[in-house]
Amino acid sequence: MIRNSSLTSQSDVLRLAIPSKGILEDDTIGFLRGCGLPVDRSNPRQYRARLATLTGVEVTFQRASDIFAQVDEGNVELGITGYDIVAECRAEDDRVVVLMPELGFSQCSLVLAVPETWIDVWSIHDVAEICVSRRSKGQELRVATKYPNLARQYLYDHGVNYFMLVESSGALEAGPALGSADVIADLTSTGVTLRENRLKTVAGGTILTSEACLIANREELAKSPSKLERTRLVLEAMEAYLRARPFLSLTANVQGGTAESVARKIIAHGDVAGLRGPTVARVFPKSADDDEWFAVTVIVAENRLQEAVDALRRAGALDITSVRLSYVFESKAWSFEGLVRSLHGERADGGRG
Repeated sequence: MIRNSSLTSQSDVLRLAIPSKGILEDDTIGFLRGCGLPVDRSNPRQYRARLATLTGVEVTFQRASDIFAQVDEGNVELGITGYDIVAECRAEDDRVVVLMPELGFSQCSLVLAVPETWIDVWSIHDVAEICVSRRSKGQELRVATKYPNLARQYLYDHGVNYFMLVESSGALEAGPALGSADVIADLTSTGVTLRENRLKTVAGGTILTSEACLIANREELAKSPSKLERTRLVLEAMEAYLRARPFLSLTANVQGGTAESVARKIIAHGDVAGLRGPTVARVFPKSADDDEWFAVTVIVAENRLQEAVDALRRAGALDITSVRLSYVFESKAWSFEGLVRSLHGERADGGRG
C-alpha cells in the first residue's frame, strides 16, 4: 500500500522489533499484512526481515519480553509487544513512548486468581482479610507472578499489605497445587487454564487489561528526520487499517429526479446517512427508456448492516451491495501528532497510563 522508493543509508534505516515466537508472532505478521505492510522474510529461520512496501524499514524478531528493553536502549526505534510487558517495565526515566496502545489483537488480562477450595473468598477484599489473618499468625500470603511491579502496586492499592512475591518463569498455575504459592497473578484470555488448574478469579481482581501495542524510542526518532517520516508512514497505515475495520461500504441504486432529491431521501433515513453523508452519482442506463437512476454509496458500521439495508429499502433502493473497507484515512495520523508532541517534552502514551 505504501512505498518509499528513495535510497536509504544504513544509518537512516528504521528498525521495528516484533515477537519471534508463537501466536503473537503470527498475529503481528498478519496485522502488518492487513495494514499493507507485509513482512518480507526470505527464510523463516532468519531474525531479520524488511517491510516489502516501505523502503528503509528493517524488521527484527525478538522475544516479546525483550522488546521493551530493546526499544528503551535504542537498539530498535519501534516495537510491537504486549501492553502488559510495557506496563511492567515502565520507569520514570525510560525513553519509551506508547504510540498505539490498542492494535486489536492478543487481548488478555492480568488477574489475581485463588484456589477454588477457598470457598469463602470471592473478592479482593476477602483476600485482604486473609492477609491480615495470616499476619496475626506470623505468615505471609505467597503470590506467584511474572509481573512483580504490577502485582505489588495492585496489592498495596487494594489494602493487601502483608505478602511475599514468588517470581517464576514457569507455569504459575501449578504453584498453589504444588505448595509453592498461595495465589497467582497471571495473564488469562479465556480463563480455561485457570479452571483446569482449579483456580478462580475474584471480584475486583483484574490488575490490567492488555493487548498488542506499538512503542517507540522518542530520543532515537528525534535524531533522524528520515526515521521520523518513515514512522509517520507506518502509523498512517496502522491507523487507517484499524479505523476501517468496523465499517462496510454499501452501494445501491435509487430512482429519483435529481442527485439532490435522492440525497435528501437517503439523509432522511439517518441509519444510512454515512460518515459525512451519502455519495450520489448518476447511473447511465443501458436503455434510453429507463427512468433516472442514481448510485448511492454510504459507509455504515458492520454491526448495523441489516438496519442500514432495511433503511435503504425504505428509501426505494435496489441492487444493494456491500464491500468491506481496507483503510480509512483522516486528515492526520493522530498517533504521529502525539509522538511529535512528546518529542517536544510532552509525554504521550496514546491514552493509557
